[in-house]
Amino acid sequence: MNNNYYAILMAGGVGSRFWPVSTTDFPKQFHDMLGSGETLIQKTFSRLSRLIPAENILILTNERYNDLVLQQLPMVKPEQVLLEPAMRNTAPCILYASLKIKKQNPNAVMVVAPSDHWIEDEAAFAHDLQQCFDFCEKEKALMTLGIQPTFPNTGFGYIEFDKVDANPIKKVNQFREKPDYETAKSFLEAGNFLWNGGIFIWSAQSITEAFEKFQPQMNALFQNGFDSYNTTDEKQFILDNYPNAENISIDYAVMEKANNVYVLPATFDWNDLGTWGSLHEKLDKDHQNNAVVNATVILENASNNIIRSNAQKLVVIDGLDDYIIVDNDSVLMIYPKSKEQDIKRITAMADKL
Repeated sequence: MNNNYYAILMAGGVGSRFWPVSTTDFPKQFHDMLGSGETLIQKTFSRLSRLIPAENILILTNERYNDLVLQQLPMVKPEQVLLEPAMRNTAPCILYASLKIKKQNPNAVMVVAPSDHWIEDEAAFAHDLQQCFDFCEKEKALMTLGIQPTFPNTGFGYIEFDKVDANPIKKVNQFREKPDYETAKSFLEAGNFLWNGGIFIWSAQSITEAFEKFQPQMNALFQNGFDSYNTTDEKQFILDNYPNAENISIDYAVMEKANNVYVLPATFDWNDLGTWGSLHEKLDKDHQNNAVVNATVILENASNNIIRSNAQKLVVIDGLDDYIIVDNDSVLMIYPKSKEQDIKRITAMADKL
């Protein structure tokens, strides 16, 4: 394996749309959402380690999830887990991790990957990632893996690339915000738009130079601690300074401002597993389009549902169509799949009870 290859595994999200399974104390990346025998973070770590030395994979997460990470990834050393003392979106944590990696290895190239996405063809993912690493070792580029859109999704941002570019790796024209339905349809018809899946690739040198140029205040904040990175002083510096960073995403902070951004259209299937409905799409289903996870069921006149429960409990359903049925120790949720975007609001209501 190439010792210049690194990964930043993003594992700090709460996944509130997967309530009641995903909670603030135990979010979705630490659950076996697919019934595969592995949690999402375990699957992601395994996928990255096909190409990247395990000791070069850093996990960025909230400090409350430190023990969960170490329990689920026993091959990871405590110093590979970078703890955010405050929620500040993706730009500050990426800058922090990138500077830490750069100090360790100035020749590093890295991928930033969410911990909770579904990618079935891991060989295709590794092949695409290798292409990106090769490009970023030669070019001063900020790269992303773009996802081929399969329908006019209004829940994703889009990446517009140069239509006349015949190279496999395309120059990015611009990032586009989540569109309305008609705009999303026009993107698909144009043929030069990809979903923004939040997977980024670059060299340590390229990304730190980009932060220096486009986010000088944030860059100065984290550069002040450069000497402390990878030493016993790092933890205290981050505790003292990290909360002072601006709350901003990497897209807004850097990617939408830079002119050296490139995209490789991904050759693998991908799902962000953002909702129960998106999970339903990727699970095996019966002849009535019901998906069952970890549950023993009797189903009559039931279709298009997703059912998750403890396998020791028998779940009997008659007459439900297009519902989310989730049963755990403290909550039973029976909720229309068509209203799944409201689950985040229900979660907030439940927290007050």
